[in-house]
Amino acid sequence: MSSTLRVGTFTRSLLLALARSDGALARAGLEVDEVSVTSSPGQFASLEAGEFDVVVTSPDNVLAYRFLANNPLGRNLPVEIICALDRGLGLTLALAPTTTSVEDVRGRAFGVDVAQSGFAFVGYALLERAGLVPGDYEVVALGSTPRRAQALAAGQCAATILNAGNDQRALGAGCTLVASVDTLGPYLGGVLAALKTDDAEARLARERFADALVETARSVLDERRESDVVDAAMAVLDLTEPEARAHYRTIIDPTNGLIADGRVDRASVATLVDLRRRFLPAPELDAILDSLGEVVLARAMG
Repeated sequence: MSSTLRVGTFTRSLLLALARSDGALARAGLEVDEVSVTSSPGQFASLEAGEFDVVVTSPDNVLAYRFLANNPLGRNLPVEIICALDRGLGLTLALAPTTTSVEDVRGRAFGVDVAQSGFAFVGYALLERAGLVPGDYEVVALGSTPRRAQALAAGQCAATILNAGNDQRALGAGCTLVASVDTLGPYLGGVLAALKTDDAEARLARERFADALVETARSVLDERRESDVVDAAMAVLDLTEPEARAHYRTIIDPTNGLIADGRVDRASVATLVDLRRRFLPAPELDAILDSLGEVVLARAMG
């Protein structure tokens, strides 16, 4: 039976493009329409409205909208994680061409999706390690990662957090990459998520999609697909060949790249929770690790 899924992404998904080109989606009986979103609140508002069947997003967003009262939408959603996809894909603190050092960010703009998002917390932590604490810089909401990459290259912010090929494109535009998320501990960067549903057909379609993405991730990590991954990265992410090859090395890196089994590990979720606790304490955070079974499908639990 063929199913059509509408998926909301921030950066165009290279993994999805590869799953389409290698036939994994067809074998799963799926047609998938990818729609770019401009911010995480917009992504989850569209998910709630039924405009998306699934989203590729940060697990921090899932935790925030599921458990925390103080989230950007101001309401909780019955969202769940279907599978884990990656460990950040090179999530890195990046400086604008006009920014000479992390210290030079002091008093200037730090670009984020929204101030209370997981990537923002990573940025605050990496800036703090370099000697800047919140209040030493201005936090400016600039939306999705591709938008922030453009803003950084144009000098509209002094620094931001980039990944998923946007980091390589910024590097090519004269920006500097200075600190990686992997210095903060094990990290989970991207997951496939959706609203809970009692529709058995919809659940099966989502699970087939997750399986197709995991199958494709595993084939990429076997390191026999460098040529077609590089070609796809150039086409999908608009990277030069050197940038695409650098991104490929990130993709296959076990600390920063794709996840071969789709499993969510507790240690990486603990890093997310600890970052939130440092920069936006909330009483609900204390119960999240013990409630993972409520938000992560059993098939994806590590």
